[in-house]
This record gives sequence, C-alpha cells and structure tokens, in this order.
Amino acid sequence: MLDRIVETITRYAMFQPGQRVGVAVSGGADSVCLLHVLLDLAPRWSLRLSVLHLDHQLRGEESREDARFVAEMARQFGLQCHSGQARLTSCEGNLEQAARDARQAFFLQFLESGAVDRVALGHTRSDQAETVLFRFLRGSGTAGLAGIHPVSPRGFVRPLLAVTRDQVEDYLRKRGVPWRDDATNASLEFARNRIRHDLLPGLVRDWNPAVVATLAQTADWAFEEERYWEAEVARLAGLYFTVRPPAVQFRADHLRSLPAAVARRLIRKAIQLTKGDMRGVDFCHVDAVAALAGPADGSGRLQIPGVDVFRSFDWIRMAPLRQGPPGGRLLSVPVEAPGSARLPGAGSTLEFEVLRRDSGYTGSMRHLDWERLPVPLELRNWRPGDQYRPLGSAHEVKIKTLFQEARIPLWERRDWPVVAGGDSIIWSRRFGPSSEYAASEATRVFLVIREIDNIES
Repeated sequence: MLDRIVETITRYAMFQPGQRVGVAVSGGADSVCLLHVLLDLAPRWSLRLSVLHLDHQLRGEESREDARFVAEMARQFGLQCHSGQARLTSCEGNLEQAARDARQAFFLQFLESGAVDRVALGHTRSDQAETVLFRFLRGSGTAGLAGIHPVSPRGFVRPLLAVTRDQVEDYLRKRGVPWRDDATNASLEFARNRIRHDLLPGLVRDWNPAVVATLAQTADWAFEEERYWEAEVARLAGLYFTVRPPAVQFRADHLRSLPAAVARRLIRKAIQLTKGDMRGVDFCHVDAVAALAGPADGSGRLQIPGVDVFRSFDWIRMAPLRQGPPGGRLLSVPVEAPGSARLPGAGSTLEFEVLRRDSGYTGSMRHLDWERLPVPLELRNWRPGDQYRPLGSAHEVKIKTLFQEARIPLWERRDWPVVAGGDSIIWSRRFGPSSEYAASEATRVFLVIREIDNIES
C-alpha cells in the first residue's frame, strides 16, 4: 500500500523537498492512516508535518472527544496540532456542504498565511468512486466525472486516492492503530451515505464486483481529459471572452461557430469565472446558455445557480446574481476642463482637455468649440428620452435609437456617458459631438474629450 501511495505522490508531484505539510486529521480511519503514512514517508521529501483539526460541534461530547483524540495523537508524535471550531447547527439546509465549506475555510487560513505549503486530505479511492457516481446521477459532464482531484490549485493534496477504505482499515488493524468512528457516517439521511451503504453495495453485488475500481478509473480518465481541455479552454477564453469583473461577455456568433464540445467547455469556463465555482451547475444549465446563443439574432435572459445570463443583440453577458433589489448607479458631476472623471462600472475614465489653435493644435471637427458651449457642463448617465443631433445627422435623434442602430447591448446602456450643458446634450460616447457645438474651421479653442481604460495597479 505504501508503494501505491508513493506512486500517487510522485505521479502528481504532490510535495517538494522541505515543504511544510498540514495533515487534516478528523480522527476517522482515513485521516489517521494518512498521518501514519506521511510520518513514514516524510523523510523521503524532508517534509515538516503538523496536524489540523476542525471541530464541527455537531455531535456534542463525541466531537470534543474526537478533538482530544487527535490532539493526543499529535502530542505522541511530537507534532504541533492546530485546532479550530466551526459554528454549524444540525438545522442547516445542506449540512454536508456546510461542513465541507467550513473545513476548507479553516484549512485555507493556514495555506494563505504561509503557515503550511500543502494541506493533505485523507480521501480514498472509495471516496472517489462515490463522488463519480454521485455526480453522474446528478447529470455532470466530463469535468464532474473527474471527481476528486489529486492536487488542487490552492494547495490541497490527496495521497490516498489510489487505495480503498478497506485497505486503509486493514493497514490500521495490522498495526494496532486506533481511530474514531463518526456515527453520522452510518446515517442514511445524507445522500453520500445512501450511495456508500445502499447503492454501491448493490452495484457490486448485482452488476460489477469491481465497480469501485471502474468508477475510480473513470475519474482518472476524465481528469486527464480535463487537464488537456483546461489549457485549451484557457487559451480560447483569452480569444473570445471580454472580462469586466465581475462580468464575463462573449459573442453569441462566436459560440455558435464552435463544435459543441468546445462551446460547452467555454460556457462552463465563463460560469466559473463569474461565480468562482461550478457548484449546482449541471448539464441542463450549460445547455440552456448554448440555446440562448443559438438564434442568429435575438435577446433573452435566464438564471442559473449564482449567475444571471443576459443576451442582447450579438452579445451574451454573465454576471453574479444580485442580492436584494437592483440599484441603479446615477452619475452627475460637473465637468472641469482640464480634468477627468472616472466612469462607474465601465473600467474607464473621461479626460477633458482644452487646447488652443494658436498653440500649434490643428483641431478636429470631432471635438467641441469651447467658446460656444453652454455652461456649466455636466457629465451624467444617459437617461430615457435623451436626444440630440450628432455631427453629420440632419435632425435630432433619440440616443435609444442610436443604441439600437449600433447594436449596443442593454447592459452597457445604463452607465453610458453623455456631457450636457443646460438642457442640451453636447457629446455622447461613440456618437460624438453635437452638430450645434462641434468645432469648425473658425474654432479658436477646442474641448477634447477622450475615454481611456483604467489601468489597475
């Protein structure tokens, strides 16, 4: 068994020489075995071990006894033990998920602070099989069937993924190593336990005695597939996505032009970039976004777990779901020239510059005649009903009509900047200066308006 664990550690380069490794120990067989195995193997990589334990406070005195058991085991091996407590209650909606989130947050504290370089978790091949089956039943695609990853980008590693739970317990029994049993692991109230104690044994008995190995091999196959696709999708996302945090935008026609396998993965990538994870997202959600992009022209809106998906003209935009009632951002600031104003939600700034023709500036009719402008000037958002006569137009036109003609997506219009003087609009983004106030051959002083992208430090 140790040889198999060493092979797993080496294959996935889980450890580098001299790293500090926090071993997550709950007191159960898997985590106790993990600690003993890493104590044996630590000299190979000169690892410096410590113990991490989180008390979920769900089982009263049993939970406290688990914490004491883990602390005593760490003391016997001369290891530092970092203990914490989570504030969970048995009435929480998805208790399994809440507990996982609490553990991850606890472990991440040590990774992000630099106290440890890796956190080793005790997931086994049996856990892998249960995860793959659970995700398959929920309709996950290849990415979900990759199951539990051996190494995560955040620094979690799983050295026991090639050994089963039975092998772990046999290893401990032969060495006389005690462990703690969590009574909740036998409760059929939890979906994971029903798979472990009911569904999987039935599949082993009636269909395939090697089903655990088959499911684990499926995970390994899917994981290697996804490793290839991860690099390819990252490359394609750089070509097709416009990322304006927290939103991600892409063209519907680009998505339609791609093979379905690529398009679906790009949709998943956009969701992941928007909400930070893929929790609750199934095939039907990805397929719904693809259907939204299907028509050559159109608009629509749908919501998938944690994400608001909006199509307008040629563009699809994903953004996090709003919490509470939506609030508009109203912009109204006096224009100072020379000066600048940062635009809300646009990632850009408007710069106002005054230039004189006699200073060598030759001028342009795309700028404004400073001496004829109504004052004071105001920079504000576009408002329904706004209209003016852009340079080159024979009559006044509503800015909403200009939006439609230019196929400006709906979500870009709310923060669309215009510059007004009194009751007159003198300039608008993209559509330029008003004919009435545009510079001419006779202009002596010009107001130049430029929009520049913000560069974040």
